[in-house]
Amino acid sequence: MAAMAEVVEMTLAGMGFELVDARASGGGRLLAIFIDRPGGITVDHCADVSRQLSRVFEVEGIDYDRLEVSSPGLDRPLRKAADFERFAGSNVDVKMRTPDASGRRRFAGVLRGARDGVAMLEMDGREVALELNDIDKARLVPDVPAAAGPARKGKK
Repeated sequence: MAAMAEVVEMTLAGMGFELVDARASGGGRLLAIFIDRPGGITVDHCADVSRQLSRVFEVEGIDYDRLEVSSPGLDRPLRKAADFERFAGSNVDVKMRTPDASGRRRFAGVLRGARDGVAMLEMDGREVALELNDIDKARLVPDVPAAAGPARKGKK
């Protein structure tokens, strides 16, 4: 899987895309590739990447039955230090591998960036420092407008 991800990452970089995640399931028969770039991803981007990766996989001898290429979605995972910088100002949900002094493992707030291996998160008006190498999972939390509730019809 690591060799395949490296091939994918190099191919995507040459096309102006970033590899967010690569997953294999069904014994490696299904390959799911999640891509991103500033400005977002369109269906045409996914089709272009799929065609290019199909050719690259054939040349590299990477065997699979089905290839799926898509955007990471609104709840995009954050994996690299650059992700924590790029999405500064966004709402995030972070799960740590080890708890802090109070026993807390999950943190949600506004990402303020990252430097020197530490992500800064604003929670309840205070800043929290989280070690990047101790983050188990981190995701963007999409801004969802408050639901207006079900439409009601008035009686006539």
